[in-house]
Amino acid sequence: MRKGIVAAVALVGFAAVGCGGDGHDGLVVTGTVPATPYAGALDLPYETGGDGDAQESSGAAGRALECDGAIRAGDAGDSWSRGDGGSTPEEGLEAYFDIYQPELPERGYRVERTQGDRVLFSYDVGGRTKVAVVVARDQPRRPGWGPETSASCDPSEFPASWTKAHGYEIWTDRYGHRVPTTSVTSSPGAEHCDWQSAHLLDLGRHGRQYARDPHGVLPPGSLSAAYDGDVRMPAGARDTGYRYGDWRLWLTPDRETAYVKTSDGVEAWPATASRFGCK
Repeated sequence: MRKGIVAAVALVGFAAVGCGGDGHDGLVVTGTVPATPYAGALDLPYETGGDGDAQESSGAAGRALECDGAIRAGDAGDSWSRGDGGSTPEEGLEAYFDIYQPELPERGYRVERTQGDRVLFSYDVGGRTKVAVVVARDQPRRPGWGPETSASCDPSEFPASWTKAHGYEIWTDRYGHRVPTTSVTSSPGAEHCDWQSAHLLDLGRHGRQYARDPHGVLPPGSLSAAYDGDVRMPAGARDTGYRYGDWRLWLTPDRETAYVKTSDGVEAWPATASRFGCK
């Protein structure tokens, strides 16, 4: 989260829908800067090599974020070279998307802060910065403008229209608040492997993965038990509060099976025997 900086007013030029105050919705928009934009230095140190955490790897970009939860991603832009840089800060931001192709919104960024040969671009939702990219000019062996550091919040903090269009299934808690994908997320099986009739449910990096496989399309041995689309809710199961559409997630203490309550009944989604993917 941004340290010591709190957005005091909602952004006029760009709200959750991503429209600029001048009527355009391009990569960079002109809009009203919040009353308290990020005021820190843009040349903060950062780690390279991918060994540090998101905060350590993102320098000023990570400091400029205003996440509700933890930073999801933070990177140092050290993979571009001579010929990749642009002639303007805006072209440096374009280079960031061209080179790294991040899975992030590609419209509605604005200049939040300029300091010497660095410019901070931010993507804001409700006046709070959810993606930050610092571009710099004429770095060693990197002439022109290009990305120096970048950082982003969890996709659950992006507009619902964007996450839906990009295939994210964002769950909510019992109060309707969107839950970070690091806590719970789900997705259909890979279409190019003909797994699309299956569904995977993931309870974060340190949790378990479960699968709904009514047609048995997942690889043999990939599930710890058979999927059952009509079961009685076990006596020891407890409502997690997680919801997606008409799905309600219940778990037993051993977490061997995810029980998904729907408008039609209760389904038993077995845990996957191991993390598996489709080549």
